[in-house]
Amino acid sequence: MLRGLCEEISRLTPVHPFGFVTSIVGSIIEVSGLQKIVSVGSVCRLENRAGISFPCEVVGFKNDQTLVMGYDSIDGLGPECKVTYEGHHNVIYPHESWLGRTLDGFGVPIDSKGQLPSGPQSYDLNASPIPAHKRRLVENRIDLGVRAMNTFTTCCAGQRMGIFAGSGVGKSILLSMLAKFSKAETIVIGLIGERGREVKEFIEKHLGEEGMAKSVVVVATSDEPALMRRRAAYTTLSIAEYFRDQGKEVLCLMDSVTRFAMALREIGLSIGEPPTTKGYTPNVFVELPRLLERNGPGSDLHKQHQGNITGLFTVLVEGDDDNEPISDTTRGILDGHIMLDRKIAERGRYPAINILRSISRTMPDCNNAEESELIQRAREYLSTYDDMEELIRLGAYRKGSNPKVDEAIQYYEQLDPFISQSKDRQITFEDGFETLATIFGCQEKESETTEIVSGFES
Repeated sequence: MLRGLCEEISRLTPVHPFGFVTSIVGSIIEVSGLQKIVSVGSVCRLENRAGISFPCEVVGFKNDQTLVMGYDSIDGLGPECKVTYEGHHNVIYPHESWLGRTLDGFGVPIDSKGQLPSGPQSYDLNASPIPAHKRRLVENRIDLGVRAMNTFTTCCAGQRMGIFAGSGVGKSILLSMLAKFSKAETIVIGLIGERGREVKEFIEKHLGEEGMAKSVVVVATSDEPALMRRRAAYTTLSIAEYFRDQGKEVLCLMDSVTRFAMALREIGLSIGEPPTTKGYTPNVFVELPRLLERNGPGSDLHKQHQGNITGLFTVLVEGDDDNEPISDTTRGILDGHIMLDRKIAERGRYPAINILRSISRTMPDCNNAEESELIQRAREYLSTYDDMEELIRLGAYRKGSNPKVDEAIQYYEQLDPFISQSKDRQITFEDGFETLATIFGCQEKESETTEIVSGFES
């Protein structure tokens, strides 16, 4: 504690220049007197008429005025209110003891479990990704504990995947399964723009003690200012980079990239950026790859061997339109996508992953020949059944008309429950591929397969 206190004191700025509020338009505050001292990204402190102070950030300049936005509500603020320059403090000091805790975008605990120590090394919230030529190759696969993803969209350590879905299709439940069942050593979870009601529910009910023990959760709810939601996303990545530098295998989960993009749009429009597609400003499409590229394999060029950051990001598909701007842009940046289907969810099969529309760009290189053959065979049956599904459900298809369709119907009754999984059940790589091999096995194993399938349904 004494060492941490000494480090905090050493970071204090001895001189604090100040200015005054001259104008407020929406969420933008114009300040005079600081334009020759501050730069974009500098942190200041606003003091309202009631004497309450809160942090703000410089987001731009206009003529001789400095444009700032608050990290808190600007109620009570008016002309001549004091604005004090705090320094360029867009850094955090992560520490091993942050595991099991819930933090805000500043790394301050919000779980009523006491204060946290700061680490000795600072991590820039706007850090650049590791240069492409210095990264290791993405090779070894990572067990996520979810059968459908392990088998049909196998993920490797350092890979980045998107989970695309509309609202209410099961993204949060799937994230909690990944946090609990993944073989990653450390989980860093960013809940960006989350409903306030769902935060505690996610942590206590879905994540549980088992998942929380190896996790750090960063939260910025939907009612918080756009600047705080943006900062929470960057803080999530900075914490993940800290654990990566400790040589850990890190799984970074973020819900959601869409709300991060909405926060960027709100900030951009406030400072006068021109709106483009669906009102998103150009800066949104600059910041998205900068955020997502910070995930990936570590570098071996450092003295200490780095781990990897495997990133899984949810994308809220507006109006169930998979080609809306954020979905389309994110899909082009990431190394694969998991598509959750509302129709599958309405049938009661969870996780509601549409296998035929989901893909991992590291496959089939990360699987052996036998596993790849099993996956390809299963996909062919699912595709054939999908093509004929309407005729089969209407009773218009006659058995014997097409041998391939007959075979697809036979196996679909076992493959559909194979893809489903209880949110409380962990299934490893080996279990998944063994079961898939049994489904396609000899006829004498039919009774064993039926027993396994009935177990899925339960």
